[in-house]
Amino acid sequence: MTAPHQYRICAADPAAHLFEVSVTVAEPDPAGQMFAVAAWVPGSYLIRDLARHVVGIKASSEGAEVELTKADKRMWQAAPCAAPLTLTAEIHAYDPSVRGAHLDTTHGFFDGAVVFPAVIGQEDVECQVEIVPPPESGGSAWRVATSMTPLKAGPYEFGTYTVRDYAELIDHPVEMGDIHIGEFEVAGTPHAIAVNGHRRFDMARVCHDLAQLCEKQINFLGKPKDLDRYLFLLAVKENGYGGLEHRWSSALICSRKDLPRRGVSEVSDDYRKFLGLCSHEYFHLWNVKRIRPARFTPYELSAESYTGLLWVFEGITSYYDDLFLARSGLITEQSFLELLGRTITRVLRTPGRFRQSVEESSFNAWIKLYKPDSNSSNSMISYYSKGSLVALALDMTIRRETAGKHTLDDVMKACWARFGETGEGMPERGLESVARQVTGLELADFFERFVRGTSDLPLQGLLRTVGVNMVLRASSGSKDLGGKAAKEDSSPSTWMGATLVSNGNACRFANVLAGSPAELAGIAPGDEAVAIDGLRLSTENMDSRLRDHHAGDAVTITVFRDHHLMRHRVTLASPPDDTCVLSIGEDADRDAEVQRKSWLG
Repeated sequence: MTAPHQYRICAADPAAHLFEVSVTVAEPDPAGQMFAVAAWVPGSYLIRDLARHVVGIKASSEGAEVELTKADKRMWQAAPCAAPLTLTAEIHAYDPSVRGAHLDTTHGFFDGAVVFPAVIGQEDVECQVEIVPPPESGGSAWRVATSMTPLKAGPYEFGTYTVRDYAELIDHPVEMGDIHIGEFEVAGTPHAIAVNGHRRFDMARVCHDLAQLCEKQINFLGKPKDLDRYLFLLAVKENGYGGLEHRWSSALICSRKDLPRRGVSEVSDDYRKFLGLCSHEYFHLWNVKRIRPARFTPYELSAESYTGLLWVFEGITSYYDDLFLARSGLITEQSFLELLGRTITRVLRTPGRFRQSVEESSFNAWIKLYKPDSNSSNSMISYYSKGSLVALALDMTIRRETAGKHTLDDVMKACWARFGETGEGMPERGLESVARQVTGLELADFFERFVRGTSDLPLQGLLRTVGVNMVLRASSGSKDLGGKAAKEDSSPSTWMGATLVSNGNACRFANVLAGSPAELAGIAPGDEAVAIDGLRLSTENMDSRLRDHHAGDAVTITVFRDHHLMRHRVTLASPPDDTCVLSIGEDADRDAEVQRKSWLG
């Protein structure tokens, strides 16, 4: 039996943002052991070339240096040696995202794929990891939060942890620092949330609400056999948002305003956003971490892994994340419908939905979604938002065509039994096949039109079958996200089809929509806005400036482009009806009400 690989990671120099990482291999390859750093992080589909963070690397055996040759941008080969071999690397860690590594004098965080080199050919060997604190002056009060199994470490203490193999090693992010811990239990399983960056919030309420949410999800698909603990790792920033899923944990970022204040009982929009983030990452316990595309079984971290199924794993998860807030009673039905209306609004405001299907969006994630540019809204659609609406439409279609006998819930439960509990991996048409088998419906036309095609989803009619009315109206301005009725005193502005963003002391046009008045007049992304009809134009006053005009009016927009002053004559148009408002229909029949109660739980 091969001895475990001995990893060690030390917060060596927080001020310089340097982790020191080593791995000792008991039985190195006699031909010369190869080591590699991942090219991408599971769950974030972009080649990130993580080896670029390595600023120093060496190898040794029994105290003597071993020659180390770089084989390519992410791989090194040590000279042959018979004794145990140690590879030591310095990793620069100043990426504050959930998919990177970050170290300073206040805390440390890392995703294992960023800091731990793989021992090529021995990835299935057990790994033991010693996590070492920074020098005493910088980390005397620091604690550690990770979902790794302790070997020689107390709760939230530095020490040695163990994992089954390399795949599991990089699936346990680590937070260290002055951490605020909240603990709760769900279905007999210990859960915790470890918070860095904020303490003045209602931790008891957060734990109570997360327990309620997690229990509802566990009751839905059942507790995974290997789920014996779960940890939310939360970094709180002044402004921030994001999450990345793992098998026993999730790494999250939120803004300080997103967490509830003590003594406040209502669910604010900001707290609802935080709960939705937690719900999304927790649902990934099943959908993508255990039910995975066959092409991710196992992960190939040296290059892109293409699949057309990301709309299933991110889109369906995005559908269920807010739905479970309603089903668990954390938000009202109308609050859920507001969130759903906002998603519909985002999709309707994206012309790229007619150019790219959600299957294509999934396949091209490596070059599209994670590399947005000024034309993205015209050329692509997000498999998150459009995928969630495909899931909604599929759910409503199944409910309607089977008179409520079957739902998307049944399809997901069958996918869990077939692909999740077995670890088989979902083939590219796997969800479609399971849906047909479970419901008895011939759904080929649905998948051709809405998954592989670019047709708009017939949501208005489908939602009516569950007693929900869908109304489209014009936007009332740049801050109108949809989901709510327009205020009576906010008459719709005229429309030019371009957005302004502040960039230091300048305001620049960002997205210029295809076929819009702005595009037809020649305004381009990056143009610095100066004035409209001689009056200063900015992000703060753009809406009010446009309200001074009527559809059909021609205005002069003055801009700087590469220091050249340019004037564009723009003929303003009426704003399109692309803003969605959903409401419970007062005239819904009994069958529709029954279906809605079944849907929303």
